[in-house]
Parts: sequence; structure tokens; C-alpha cells
Amino acid sequence: MSTLIDFILHIDDHLINIVNTFGNSTYLILFAIIFIETGIVIFPFLPGDSLLFAAAALAANATYGLNIELFVALFLIASTTGDSLNFYLGKKFGELIPRHKVLGKFIKEKDLDKARTFFNKYGAMAIFLGRFMPIIRTLMPFVSATSDFPYAKFIKYNISACIAWVAICCGAGYFFGNIPIVKENFSMVIIGIVIISLIPACIGFIKAKMTPEK
Repeated sequence: MSTLIDFILHIDDHLINIVNTFGNSTYLILFAIIFIETGIVIFPFLPGDSLLFAAAALAANATYGLNIELFVALFLIASTTGDSLNFYLGKKFGELIPRHKVLGKFIKEKDLDKARTFFNKYGAMAIFLGRFMPIIRTLMPFVSATSDFPYAKFIKYNISACIAWVAICCGAGYFFGNIPIVKENFSMVIIGIVIISLIPACIGFIKAKMTPEK
């Protein structure tokens, strides 16, 4: 866990090492991380927003020879196909995974309950809004499937959400990631991104606690 936290907080340095070590294979590596984070329901803790921001910032720097258009295309494919896989897993194994003695350690019933509450409150819009919230982002396709939500309707909201997510995160990284004050305080910026993305979930949790039970 400490290694993961260090990777997230110093993601710019780690990405530079990946680029220097693997070259063009960096595209496949980052594609795989986003695909797994969105597609495999037991890995909601992998970086998402911060990875897109940092990758786009590197692409804006000619030193590394990275292509922002290719990043955007790959991140869109990874997030949409990953969510479709996640939906399939929810449809096929929705009741089994949380109760599995090994897999259940990665996906907690309480986290699923929060995602269900969010989905029940916002309906189809939860699919769009959840894309911008860590953990909820990974659980939402799974919960949608277990709620018998039609896939045709799910994918419509999902694609629009992924387009907006990739555009905002990559756009912010590409245009602001190399500003000197941002580069000098990159770890603080990443922490800020994480905190901002967690605000909706925190507000929802506080409201749920303050609402009297019927």
C-alpha cells in the first residue's frame, strides 16, 4: 500500500522512469492501468484522474516525445471497454464476488452499499457522475449490472462520461501540468486532485449520516 501511495504522490517521477525504461510501450502500460482500474472491480484503488493528468503533462513536454492524441484515444478505449467488462462481471458474478473469501477482501460490501445508495439516488446520471469519483467509478458499472440496469442505456451514459472525464483530466494536464509552479508542487497538485474528486462522496456520506432513518 505504501508503494501505491508513493506511486500516486510522485506519479510524474514514476511516469518519467517508465518512459525512459519502456519507451513507446508506455502507451500500453498506461492503457492497462486504466483498463484494470475501471474493468476489474477489485482494483478501485489504482490511480485514474492523477494518471491522466500526469500523462498529459508529459505529453505536452516535447522532451519525452509522447503523443497526446494517442493518449486520449487509448484512455477513452480503456475506460469504456473496462467499464463494459465491469458491467459483465456484475451481471455474471454480482452476488458471488463480495462473498468470495479472497476477492471479498478487495471489494467490501460497505463500499458496494455506498455505490448502490448513490445509484438509487441519481439513477442513470449516477453512471455519468460516478466516473469522476474514485472507488465509486470502479463500482458503478458493477452495481448498475446487479440492479438489472439495461446495458444499452448504461453504455450511452458511460461513453459520454468517459469522453468528459478524459477531456477534463488530459486537458488540465496538457495545458497546466508544465506551468512552473505546478511542476514544482506536483505532489500537492495530485493530492488536490484526489481531494477534489473525493468531495462528492464525502458530501454524500455526511448527508446519509445526518438523514434520520425512517
